[in-house]
This record gives sequence, structure tokens and C-alpha cells, in this order.
Amino acid sequence: MLAIIAPGQGSQTPGMFNSWIIDPALKELIVSWSDSIGLDLLHLGTTADADEIKDTANAQPLIVAASLLGAHALGIKNFAVTTGHSVGELAAAALSGAISERDALRIVRARGFEMAKAAATSPAGMSAVLGGDRTEVLAAIAALNLVAANDNGAGQIVAAGDLHALASLNENPPAGSRVRALAVAGAFHTQYMQPAVEPLRGLTSSIATHPTAIQLISNQDGLVVKDGSEVLNRIVNQIANPVRWDLCMETLKSLGVTGVIELPPAGTLVGLLKRAASEIETFALKSADDLDAAREFAGRHI
Repeated sequence: MLAIIAPGQGSQTPGMFNSWIIDPALKELIVSWSDSIGLDLLHLGTTADADEIKDTANAQPLIVAASLLGAHALGIKNFAVTTGHSVGELAAAALSGAISERDALRIVRARGFEMAKAAATSPAGMSAVLGGDRTEVLAAIAALNLVAANDNGAGQIVAAGDLHALASLNENPPAGSRVRALAVAGAFHTQYMQPAVEPLRGLTSSIATHPTAIQLISNQDGLVVKDGSEVLNRIVNQIANPVRWDLCMETLKSLGVTGVIELPPAGTLVGLLKRAASEIETFALKSADDLDAAREFAGRHI
């Protein structure tokens, strides 16, 4: 059983469209998407520097566009399961058939803008806690009034909230762990993002939805969601609530998934799966050079 999954924010790198735009049809697709959402995705994916694509308002549309571009190039339709980490859920929603690709890009354009705006109103941040006892890590995060915003499994939990509290966590990490500050603009997936929720709810209320054709696993609780409107509702709510990627990986296992392809910009989710679900074979689709190998991999799991 094959799953195709989509990464989240922080996975972007400068020039990540370069190998894909050699194909004129894919380049034309990026230009078309850029025109439809009023953002130059071609520039962001080819000539923009690291600082420009780190901006939340740019990073989120760029990442979702990269995943959808990779899925187009891969051309595999008969896979069984999809999911995405955080903003990657919008790419997964399009892959599942719940919403169209263009609507996914419209939503992520607004999502990135509104989350950047919310982050600018209250200084806050995020830090990854790597290793340590899970119970002790969660207790230390709660004791500082921080939120476990990304429970990523595989010994990685991302704490989010007040910068002074994050500094205290860094100075006194839980036993056996290390704390690494993340280069993000705010405390995503916490109450700090609440101002972004209602504008997105207003936008998504006008989006056409459909029952999913591919099983879609939700970040909220690891459940498979089939109703398109519920998919969107969960994605909007997730802006200000934690991501339970650990539960998504458990569901991949329980569904009987044997192979996972991570769409571009790939690498992070495959790394987590290798540590948390080593029985699942993985493939990171990083560039157009990987397409033949990815199709061969898919053929072993469909």
C-alpha cells in the first residue's frame, strides 16, 4: 500500500524549482499558479534567496506549490493514502480530491499572509526538543506555559510560545534532551495564531469541497477524514492548535501502508518515519532527477 505525503514549513531551500522547470509544461504550470494567486512562485522557487523564502507569507505557498508540482511530475494516481505536515495538509487535501489544486493555493496564500500578520503582533517563537523522556519533555513544556505545538514522534517535540520561556527551556532542557531554536516568525499552532483563523474560515466557506477519493489522515488526531468540508474545517482549526504528526504516523502503520513517497521539498518527514516506523519503506522525492526511481519505488507498493 502506497502513501504520498507532503512536508511542512521549514523544508524550503533556495532554487528548489530549478530541476523541475526544465520541463516546459511544469514551468507553465507554475506561471499559471502564480497568476491565479498573485504571487511570483517561479521567482520564489528559482532566484529568491533564503531570507525571502523564509518569510511565512512566501514560504507556505512555495512549499505547497512544490509538493503539487512534484505530484504532477510523478503522475501516480492509484495510491491509497495521503497526509501532510501542517501546511502540507493543503497539498494533501488537493491530492485527496477534497479541494482543487488552485483552491489549495488560494487558501495557502491567505494562510501564509494571515499567519505572518498574527506573528507580527506578539513576539513568540518555537524550539525543537530532541530526545529525552516524552512524559518529562511534555511536563517541562507545560511548566513554562509553553505549548507542544508539533508532536512529531521519533523523539521530537516542538515547543512554542513566549520567547523568555523558550530561553528558559534552552537553558534547562529536560534530562537527556537538547533544545534547538527554530528560525520561524512566531508560535505557530498555538493561541498566538488565533487572529488568523477567522479570515481563513471566511475564505474557505466559499470553497467547493468533495468527498475524498484518497484516504486523508488529519493532523488533528490521526483520523482518516472523508468529508471534504470537514477536511477544510480541520485545516483551518489546526492553524491555532497542535499538529499530532506522531498520530499520523501511527495511522500510516495501522492502515497497512508499506511504502511512503515524500513530495518535494522532501526529507524531513522521511527522516521521522525512518525513526518511528522503520517497517515502512520510504522515498524522498527531492528533484526531477529522482522521478524514475520514485516511479519504480511506487510500483513495488501499489
